[in-house]
Amino acid sequence: MSKKVAVVTGGTRGIGASISKALLADGYLVAATYHGNDAAAEAFKAETGASVFKFDVADYAACTAGVAAIEKELGPVSVLVNNAGITKDCMLHKMEPDAWHVVMETNLTSCFNMCRAIVTGMRERNFGRVINISSINGQKGQLGQTNYAAAKAGIIGFSKALALESAAKGITVNAICPGYIATEMTGNMRQEVLDSIIRTIPVARMGKPEEIADIVAFLASEKAAFITGATITANGGQYMA
Repeated sequence: MSKKVAVVTGGTRGIGASISKALLADGYLVAATYHGNDAAAEAFKAETGASVFKFDVADYAACTAGVAAIEKELGPVSVLVNNAGITKDCMLHKMEPDAWHVVMETNLTSCFNMCRAIVTGMRERNFGRVINISSINGQKGQLGQTNYAAAKAGIIGFSKALALESAAKGITVNAICPGYIATEMTGNMRQEVLDSIIRTIPVARMGKPEEIADIVAFLASEKAAFITGATITANGGQYMA
């Protein structure tokens, strides 16, 4: 039996890299996509043996071509993890339109772009797993993140609607909302800022990327076949939705 193929966007760094590794450990052929950091992608490929593909998930044509390249090399995609995301934080009254659009396109429109390229094949094969990475801030909002919070909240609604459309075709669609996770991105924050955040988390620590990856691996598995349209919160109790 051939291995199933999983695509992880933003899959060579941070939470995405942990997701890619977890799926590799579960026996998937993993295609990890990335956009900017060639050095990190090559290091990830050398470490894991995963296939890496460079394209901009905010670009519809690039996604269509990228998915075609993935399926040509690895085979039909059974699992899609929409993880790629960026921040361009700024208070709304100072935010430039570009900061709004690039965050919406990279974080939310990318989910449409990738699903549009992959879900048709899943429907034809009567099987698929789509797992979209949202955020605690898509649930509760955050100062300086009207763009990011709107995009991440949009992912939740997108996931529910696509779940309804896809259930009869054997495809599940779920969203995960991580809280503050210890990654390179949060590692660049000042320690006093991190300390102030940790004080608001009941379990008194930040999450680990592997803890999000484990949820993805479960949702991708047959054990989660009855779960669709769900929003899984993983934030140490910081926000209870």
